[in-house]
Parts: sequence; C-alpha cells; structure tokens
Amino acid sequence: MPFHETLIIIPTYNEIDNIERMINTIFELYPEVSLLIIEDGSPDGTANVVKEYQKKFKNLFMIERTGKQGLATAYTTGFKWALDRNYNYVFEMDCDFSHDPKQVKDLLTEATQNELVIGSRYIDGIRIINWPFHRLLLSYLASIYTRFITNIPVHDTTGGFKCFSRKALESLNLDNVISKGYIFQLELNYKVWSQGLRVKEVPIIFYERRDGQSKMGGGIVFEALFAVLKLRILNIFGKLN
Repeated sequence: MPFHETLIIIPTYNEIDNIERMINTIFELYPEVSLLIIEDGSPDGTANVVKEYQKKFKNLFMIERTGKQGLATAYTTGFKWALDRNYNYVFEMDCDFSHDPKQVKDLLTEATQNELVIGSRYIDGIRIINWPFHRLLLSYLASIYTRFITNIPVHDTTGGFKCFSRKALESLNLDNVISKGYIFQLELNYKVWSQGLRVKEVPIIFYERRDGQSKMGGGIVFEALFAVLKLRILNIFGKLN
C-alpha cells in the first residue's frame, strides 16, 4: 500500500492525555506514513510533547497556531500543506482514539480506487461504543435528514475519519468553506460527491472519547439543520464550489 504517499492530519487542543500514545501507535503501525499535527495553542503542553517526538520521527510535523481556531480551519490548513508537498492520500483523524489507527489501512486500501473514503459508523449497522441512547438517536436521525435533503448516498455524513485522494482535494476550493465545526465534514463530502467523484464508505467502530474532554457542544445540532439546507440550495443554483 502507498504509505509513503500518505499524510495523516490530526488537530489537537489539550490532548496531553492522548498525543504521546497516538504518535507512538501511528508510527508503530505505519512507519512510512507522515503525520501532521495542527496544534491550536494548547495550554496543557501538547505542543511540547510533539516537539520531543519530532527528534525521534523525521516524518512527524506540526503547525502551531495561536488560539483555538476550530476544526474546519485546522483541516483546510493541513490540506493545503499536503497539496504543497505532493501527498496523494490525506487522512482526517481524531487524537482521542475514537478512530482506531488500525483501520487506517482499511480506508487506504479503498482510497486507491476512490476519491473519498469515509469511515462510516452507520453502514452495516450502527457501530458506536459508549454513546448514550439519546445522542446516538439524534446523530442517526441527523444523517437520515441529511441524506433526504441532499440526496447524497452516504450513511455517515458527519464522521471525521476519512481519506481524501489528491484529486478530491484539488477539486475543492479550500478558501471557500462555509461551515464550521463538525458540519465541515458534511460540506466536504457533499462537494466531492456533487462533482461526480467516487465516494466510498468503509465500516468502522467508533469509540466514545476515552481520555480528555469532549469538544462537541449542543449548538452543533442547530448548525446542522440550517447548514444542510444552505448547501443544497447552493448546489441547486450552481454556487456550491
């Protein structure tokens, strides 16, 4: 598999409980991949841990930003960095082990035949561990609502474990991202799919955050309701990209 052409992007904010184990796990499993940490000024010393490990791993990189600037800008910054350095496969991944690093190879296998591969919590059944029932139901219904409004044939529209091909990233205007937070995931999926590029879902098991503090707030649900409609309307009028 093309591990040497692959970059994994992980945004961090106060991930001192996870970052050391994540770095070691990634490079134990995939010594040829590159890992880019987008670090938003964590006061807990996350950046210092990364700097120490950069002495050990030549393919560990970090972009330090001032203040907590959010998920969407973290990933767009990482995507531009990846394109400038000619990576052909670019992953989004969380630092808290809710995404199992062992499944990187499953997504990468499919990425050689597709432009966007999504690690899906809702294909072949619901695969989420340790979520309360109300949150699980809300997330599942939101995905159904999104598919109904947009017609996108994706079961997990807001999942954050995915692999983009270079072609998919080059098809996106990374300076014209209208969504923030987790709805950013839906926006990118929809834009890639609406251009006729191949999108594939791969079943994953999603584990609720083990260490540290979750950064998902209640306002995300309300953002999603309106963002989905906005994306659909923009697509109808040919202004999505």
